[in-house]
Amino acid sequence: MFRRKQSQNHQEHGIEEQEAKVGELRAALGPLSGRSLKYCTDACLRRYLIARNWNVDRPKKRMEETLKWRATYKPEEICWHEVAHEGETGKVSRADFHDRSGRTVLILRPGKQNTTCAEDNIRHLVYLIENSVLNLADGQEQMSWLIAFTGWGLSVKVPIKTARDCINILQNHYPERLAVALLYNPPRIFEAFWKVVKYFLDPLTFQKVKFVYPKKEDSVELMKSFFDVDNLPNEFGGKATLNYDHEELSRLMPQDDVKTAKFWGLDGKPSHIANGHSGAQVAPEPTPLALPAC
Repeated sequence: MFRRKQSQNHQEHGIEEQEAKVGELRAALGPLSGRSLKYCTDACLRRYLIARNWNVDRPKKRMEETLKWRATYKPEEICWHEVAHEGETGKVSRADFHDRSGRTVLILRPGKQNTTCAEDNIRHLVYLIENSVLNLADGQEQMSWLIAFTGWGLSVKVPIKTARDCINILQNHYPERLAVALLYNPPRIFEAFWKVVKYFLDPLTFQKVKFVYPKKEDSVELMKSFFDVDNLPNEFGGKATLNYDHEELSRLMPQDDVKTAKFWGLDGKPSHIANGHSGAQVAPEPTPLALPAC
């Protein structure tokens, strides 16, 4: 019952009350400048308020922690060539299709884990979250996650600490960015891992995690409610084929790095964007249809 009240809370606040809370939170944060000011849009403040039950004191503390984290971690400055090695197997990638609501989709395939450095794994995920946010369509604030377990086992599982750190970053620094996380056909051995990991999730995030089993009719209908099966890869019970082309992605992603640099005002840093081979700055181009700007 507690979780249900949490999830419904933002619906119980009228528009005027919401705007008043946003204004109250902005005043509590005090004067902002530079990237902090750009980050703290009204929509951003609203997401923090929703995630913290519209109690201004709690999102104020969380936002201050996020601004401090962003100032030190600098997620907007991570470039593809710095994390490309983490993506060679396609363990995490932005899909070339959307869910039924038009949201950006991140595909996670933990069975394709190819490295052991926890920090690099986290930086790669943070980079793709930032990139997904950058490519959200107008009016969209959230993304959907599809998680496949093909090839997953005890030998390739993500360490508990890394999973906890990823969850903390998502919940604490990207609140209300996740619409749903669909875990497709997890093996039985995942249950022990889940029994530990689920306690790191706050109530709102916990509600967004859905288990999907292809032999259960209600699971199939749940998947269909979020995705058109014609676009959904067969790895998730759909009719499409998921072809991950790392070389093609490595050609496209630096173009998004240019968009990121322009958005955050990083154009004056020629060393910020490199193609990963020659270190030359990449000229801005429109994102090709092969990896659509959502």
